Order: sequence, then structure tokens, then C-alpha cells
Amino acid sequence: MVRKLLLAALVAVTGSFAIAAELKSGPQAGEKLPGPFHPLNVNGSDAGQKTCLYCKNGDNPVAMVFARTNDEGTQKLIAKLEQVTAANSKCEMGSFVVFLSDDDKIGDELKKVAEKAKLKNVVLSIDTPAGPNKYNVAKDADITVVLYTERKVVVNRSFAKGKITDADIETIAKDVSKITPKK
Repeated sequence: MVRKLLLAALVAVTGSFAIAAELKSGPQAGEKLPGPFHPLNVNGSDAGQKTCLYCKNGDNPVAMVFARTNDEGTQKLIAKLEQVTAANSKCEMGSFVVFLSDDDKIGDELKKVAEKAKLKNVVLSIDTPAGPNKYNVAKDADITVVLYTERKVVVNRSFAKGKITDADIETIAKDVSKITPKK
């Protein structure tokens, strides 16, 4: 009986360590962003050009996402960011999703995504699989969401492939209030 209790306690403790060891990817809350980078923009005013979205957004509130796959979860996140960015247009909120890929077909795929979702507020772009220099995007992170203002990270949420849920997306949408001016 004592062995079973000890084993149960050990499983409970190690399980809590596994939960605490969340996926860490990208700049973390409280950190300043590492600086400019120039992904290839797929849509928006600079479509077809390598433009610094970090530079364009300046000190404004921004939702920056690094994504490795264009799956259903990623598309739902993009759609939600389109909504919250439009709702916060008065404070000039910006949002962009940087797809980390060397797939030659990703550009055409993302153009279709932008057209289908009628994106006006979220810029889709492409960078190398490693991501921008000094941004430390983890290889095992399928989606890394960084919410920042005045170029300082306020919220960072990262997800392994297929792990982002509708509830996570709603939480991210609510987190936007942490980077936008109080109403």
C-alpha cells in the first residue's frame, strides 16, 4: 500500500514538472525584441517584397506569429487576429504571420489563404525555416505567438504541431487587451 502511494505521489510530481516545462519559443514576456528582419510579404501593401514588418509597426501594439504549417488551427488563428486587429484599428494595431518554410509552393498557398480570408489587417509573410536571426524560434514550435507593444514582449504563447485549440485562440484574442490602450 505504501509503495502504491509513493508511486502515485511520484507520478503526480513528475506530471506537474512536465506541465511546467512548457514549450519555449521566440522572445519571452518582458524582453525587448531583437530588432529588424525582412520576410517576403505575400499580401498587403508590400506584397512580393521583402519588408521589415517590425519596422513598419514601430511602437504600436502588434501580434507577431511564427508558423511552420498552414493547418486548420493556424488558419483559425489568422482569422481571429484579423478580427481583433480590425477592432483595434484606432490604436494602429498591426498583425503579421511569418511562415517559416523553404517550400517553393508556400507563397501560392498563402496567397489563396489571404484571398479566401479576405485579409485586410493581417500580413502573411515567409522567412527561412530557422526564423529571423536572434528571435530563437524553437524547431519544435509549430506556432509561436508574440504580442508586443513599444517593441517589448507582453505575451508569448507557443504550441507544438496540432496542439493549438479554439480555447487557446480565444485566450490569445483576450490577451490582445494587454497590449492595447485601456478604453
